[in-house]
Amino acid sequence: MAFLRRILTTALLAGLVAGIVVSVIQQIVVQPLIAEAERYEAQAAAARVPDAPAAGQQQAPAAWQPEEGAERTLYTVLANLVTGIGFALLLGGGFAIYGGRVDAGRGVLWGVAGFVAFALAPALGLPPEAPGVPAADLVARQGWWLGTVIATAAGLAAVVFAPRRVAKAAGVVVMILPHLIGAPDHAGVATIPPELATAFVIASLAATALFWLVLGGVSGALYRRIA
Repeated sequence: MAFLRRILTTALLAGLVAGIVVSVIQQIVVQPLIAEAERYEAQAAAARVPDAPAAGQQQAPAAWQPEEGAERTLYTVLANLVTGIGFALLLGGGFAIYGGRVDAGRGVLWGVAGFVAFALAPALGLPPEAPGVPAADLVARQGWWLGTVIATAAGLAAVVFAPRRVAKAAGVVVMILPHLIGAPDHAGVATIPPELATAFVIASLAATALFWLVLGGVSGALYRRIA
């Protein structure tokens, strides 16, 4: 029970801290880029002439989405907190399997690995998409993302922990494999300027990197202290 309590307490506290930090950064850096991209997207939608519905045919209701302002911010923060706790649980499980000494510094290294596996490596094929940027099929994207995450995490584990050079080399090959297969392609034309899409990718990855560094450092520090 003490072992389980350590993981759960660490995940809860570290996830809350990382979720709050990334939420603040997103509101300052990322959200203005999203708002600008949405303005371009709305202008492009207004420029298109919608087809008139056939007689007796009703238009499909619009999908629900939170209202702009406080409601949208609240849902974003809640999502970040839940995500932070979930990833902190993965880190706690990794610490337990590792079994070695864990502190804030080593936690940061685990956070770097988490960023590479869950964000940077998938972004090489599927970079973060701002509103107005065409995307490939959702199922195809999710499948490739998941495969890339698993391959990168397994490859990193082999490179870092495997005692034999052959296993380390195999880990490198596994990490490269999803990119040799290639991410699913998309069709369509972006409705936002390329420089805005690039700025969104950079800001999103920077915020995610900070999230993982904070999550790893706080998780490592707490895991060492909580009995």
